[in-house]
Amino acid sequence: MIEKKMIEKKVLITGASSGIGRAAAEIFLCEGATVALVGRRLEALQEVAESATAGKAFILTADLSDAAASAASVAQAVEQLGGLEVLINAAGILKSGSLEATSLELWDEMMNINLRSVFHLMKLATPHLEKSKGNIINVSSVTGLRSFPGVLAYCVSKAAMDQLTRCAALELAAKGGSGSTKNERLVEIIAMKE
Repeated sequence: MIEKKMIEKKVLITGASSGIGRAAAEIFLCEGATVALVGRRLEALQEVAESATAGKAFILTADLSDAAASAASVAQAVEQLGGLEVLINAAGILKSGSLEATSLELWDEMMNINLRSVFHLMKLATPHLEKSKGNIINVSSVTGLRSFPGVLAYCVSKAAMDQLTRCAALELAAKGGSGSTKNERLVEIIAMKE
């Protein structure tokens, strides 16, 4: 169960149409949070929004590999939520490919969604999260820690996300932030101290 002080938050969740992002959105909404649901699939986002029993959901369809769409998502979320207290970066893609079979296009696609968009959203959200003493949660994977065959670009993108999160935690510590790890490094959290 989520603590009471967490359920009254203004939350932006990427990848809210499926997987961990969807599960997080459903939990926050069930517990009364106001959530901006970001994803590419409108129908799936509508299903999540309609499942809300206590919270309020705003739907923002966006392809986060597009920098302008990412910027618009943060700006619209902040406007619709009346601020921002939690950013959950759960959007991600997994496609197969060995060193020899991974094209540059596939490499760029994986890096753009799994890493570049996370960096960009963190950068855009940080000023708002500093004001609210909020949190950043980056959903990573065990593939960021261990190598697996056949998913080269995915492994690299998640390892880079882990390092991005650690470096950002150090930088934000100077501004009152701290970093911690949850769920055997599957989820990295940066929390602004109150």
